[in-house]
Amino acid sequence: MKAVKIDEYGDERVLQVVEVPTPEPASDEVLIQVHAAGVNPMDWKIRDGAGVRFGLQLPISLGSEIAGVVAKVGAGITALRVGDAVYGTVKAGGYADYALAKLEEVALKPAALDFTQGAAIPLAALTAWQALFDLAQLQAGQRVFITAAAGNVGALAVQLAKAKGAIVTGLASGPNEAFVRGLGVDAFVDYTTQTFEDVVLEQDVVFDVVGGDTFERAFRCLKKGGTLVTAVAFPTPEQAAAHEVKAVRVFCQPNRAELAEISQLVDAHQLTAHVAHVFPLAQVRAAQQLSKEGRTRGKIVLQLGSSE
Repeated sequence: MKAVKIDEYGDERVLQVVEVPTPEPASDEVLIQVHAAGVNPMDWKIRDGAGVRFGLQLPISLGSEIAGVVAKVGAGITALRVGDAVYGTVKAGGYADYALAKLEEVALKPAALDFTQGAAIPLAALTAWQALFDLAQLQAGQRVFITAAAGNVGALAVQLAKAKGAIVTGLASGPNEAFVRGLGVDAFVDYTTQTFEDVVLEQDVVFDVVGGDTFERAFRCLKKGGTLVTAVAFPTPEQAAAHEVKAVRVFCQPNRAELAEISQLVDAHQLTAHVAHVFPLAQVRAAQQLSKEGRTRGKIVLQLGSSE
């Protein structure tokens, strides 16, 4: 089978599409024939060298988000059967014809989604879910400010927050205003023409997926006692104390139950995948390069088989 691996850290040129043996599932695993794989910033960050910080050993198989069909089940698996269409996250090896997953990492794919759309949701939606609901405890009627609202995580976060009944402000550039408003935001801020911390005030929750200067300034958007959750920065206790708020980083964890709830929202037409670009596996270098540029509206997906 084909898979994407790196033998050294570096830019997209270290990515290799190679032939490797098809793995066999352990008793607590399923083997999934991958039809589509999501391209995420963490993938190229690992490639660039973050794998060292995460304790990974070279060579590394890349890819952490998949949609496909169960090809084999381990002896201890009863909740899934061969032929089930599933989507979810994997620790590694998602950029491949076949990938291994634990039961906790995958759930049945919503019938409303094809495989390409399915690969656009699990990791990003779980990240947004865990940030908004597990960490920030966002409630109906509360105010939430979401940065990079046109990106894949941000766009899903907007929809999840609206489904909860929150009052949502989205941050993006002017050309993305129609797209972000179409997601259902109550207010839109164009970061190219507005100083967002001057107009977005007294928020209960801020969900930051930009980092850097945006993360630093976003503290000023919160009311006292509010919560800032970031998917990219590393907040310190001192920062939180200085603004009299809570500040935490979200690290997405596999959660089959939450993924099933996300699927229900998809089937209820309250959550929609936005696929920006689809590349064949052979063009993985171009896909990761585009992801690293950080200007994509929606998701970048690698297609390995039929998307139907």
